[in-house]
Amino acid sequence: MDRHKPARIWLSLVVRMTLFAVALMWPAGTWRWWEAWALVVLWTGFGVVMVNYLLRHDPALLAERLKLVPLHRDQKGWDKVLMLMFVVGGIGLYLAPGFDVVRYEWSQPLPVWMRIAAILIHLPCFVVLGWVMRENTYLAQVVKIDEERGHRVISTGPYALVRHPMYTVMIVLLFAVPVALGSRFALILAVLLTGLVIVRTYLEDRTLHAELSGYPEYARQIRYRLVPGVW
Repeated sequence: MDRHKPARIWLSLVVRMTLFAVALMWPAGTWRWWEAWALVVLWTGFGVVMVNYLLRHDPALLAERLKLVPLHRDQKGWDKVLMLMFVVGGIGLYLAPGFDVVRYEWSQPLPVWMRIAAILIHLPCFVVLGWVMRENTYLAQVVKIDEERGHRVISTGPYALVRHPMYTVMIVLLFAVPVALGSRFALILAVLLTGLVIVRTYLEDRTLHAELSGYPEYARQIRYRLVPGVW
């Protein structure tokens, strides 16, 4: 590995977490917002742990996950559209709570116990995300078959429970973020973004059936995409 690359990766993490903090605090018009700081600390801690782990054990996956723009030459056209919509909606998810509960008080903040519970639920979600990344080195941001790295079916760890465990955790976090910040208004965006995740899950699953060797057999063994016993 280029000896300068780890420094660039750590700098990238610092920049991303700084932008995350600004995206939460600027709409609020204040830095004195403990719920937002709790999320910044949690996400920064998770980022530090995962960057440190992937630098040592899976730099190829780290390179995939750190791409600033989720676009790739082998990416499906429908995925480019969905990712563009998801990025725009995701930015709105971070910006809306500050306007909603602090600056303009569009809605009554959610109860403190709900905010604390949503902050704490990040911890098991981070554990599962780490588990997913440890098991699946092909976890690209875009829908593609990574032929250059010998893409194969992953059926261990959380993939023995559902076929798309990362999306399951993403949906939980889409609601945990606005609830942790007390924003009822941002929950509307969480619902819309969840719809995009479900559509992407369906289309990605169909692509894997058609293009990834062994996936149809795996899908017959693991019947559910996101939630065991449901779908």
